[in-house]
Amino acid sequence: MSQKPNTPKGTRDFLPETVVKRNYLTGIIKSHFEKFGFLPIETPSFEKSSTLLGKYGEEGDRLVFKILNSGDKVKKADLSALKNNELAKFSNSLSDKALRYDLTVPFARFVVQHQNELTFPFKRYQIQPVWRADRPQFGRFQEFYQCDADVVGVDSLWQEVECVQLYDAVFSNLGLTGVTIHMNHRKILAGIAEIIGAETRLIDFTVALDKIDKIGSEAVEKELLNKGFNQSAIEKIRPLFSISGTVEMVLTQLEAILKTSKIGLEGIADLRFISKVFETQSLESVSLSINVTLARGLDYYTGTIFEVSAPKEVQIGSIGGGGRYDDLTSVFGLSDMSGIGISFGLDRIYLVLEQLNLFPSAVESSIDVLILNFGEATTLEVLPLIHRLRNQGMRVSLYPTNAKIKKQFSYADKNNIQFVLMYGEEEASRKEVVIKNMKTGSQQTEDAQNIEKTSFEF
Repeated sequence: MSQKPNTPKGTRDFLPETVVKRNYLTGIIKSHFEKFGFLPIETPSFEKSSTLLGKYGEEGDRLVFKILNSGDKVKKADLSALKNNELAKFSNSLSDKALRYDLTVPFARFVVQHQNELTFPFKRYQIQPVWRADRPQFGRFQEFYQCDADVVGVDSLWQEVECVQLYDAVFSNLGLTGVTIHMNHRKILAGIAEIIGAETRLIDFTVALDKIDKIGSEAVEKELLNKGFNQSAIEKIRPLFSISGTVEMVLTQLEAILKTSKIGLEGIADLRFISKVFETQSLESVSLSINVTLARGLDYYTGTIFEVSAPKEVQIGSIGGGGRYDDLTSVFGLSDMSGIGISFGLDRIYLVLEQLNLFPSAVESSIDVLILNFGEATTLEVLPLIHRLRNQGMRVSLYPTNAKIKKQFSYADKNNIQFVLMYGEEEASRKEVVIKNMKTGSQQTEDAQNIEKTSFEF
């Protein structure tokens, strides 16, 4: 009985036209990473479970795909944990490797492992897939690509400024305007926790607060109550949900709320520095906003945090994010190595560009010119022409068989190929080629001996 072909939940096949557009997108992101001085690295698709687990918080850890041990290692599973209904412990005993959840924690491991081979501050970029056992939905997949840029070995706020500029440069190049970079600071969140008497419960507080855009303020309050926060604490933070205005207006309101919190005021000072820079340095495609409820639930963030939202006419989740982390490398034995990183959500940015019709028509095909096949004799003569066109940087394909000309034209049309080159017996006798523009219907005759000088711009 034949098996119905399908992909695992949360994954996708990519057809050629999709891959061409994705390559265009990653090419632009990569080019700006390199313009800003970032160097490429790659890390394995899977890491030791101990490298990943415990770095993303309880909820993040649940989304890590674990790899089942094989062979004799299975015999070492902790059956007593299973009998005692300690399912997490039993699960961990069956697996010592996991697919990477993000690129940041593996990067921290990479930095510590290769510290003697790197020059600090070290700027890296990485474009690779990650995996999360999340519930698939529009714009959310279990396998997806992240495009990360990080700087480690320096705690200067100029790196935060550069992160904003990098976002702006990429989105401007893509023609994507109306993007908002939401900012907050973990020290501001720590200050809020301090004034409500929950200094020791910052993680519980930020994990709940980070869900406000998904579940709403009422549900967040309910979750905080369920976690043991008292009603008085919740009433103190309720005004935060309605803070709005320009960057300076929000920071001024926060100063009034956090005037007794030293750590909170430090966070405000950092955000004010970043925003002041862009009062004199213009941004083309992005605008800055302070989002007091932005927490980014990952435990390793310690300073400025970013989240990037698409233009308002596109209903989709964040298309990027990141922040500063001061202690991440210390879990691998290297202290005092502050870092900051941002990520571009490739898959969601792709969806945004599709919805707004921002992909250039030139990237809708991977072939510039199709050479029609009129039989063996003329095909032998046309091969040198193909070679010269390819040397000029043209993407050229020869139709493989002497099929009916109508079928060959149909192939070009279906594959969105703009130009068709004809070199039949008649053209060969005159040492000419006929080139047809499939988009406009116009055609012109060119000297076959000087084919490389053809502009292909008619």
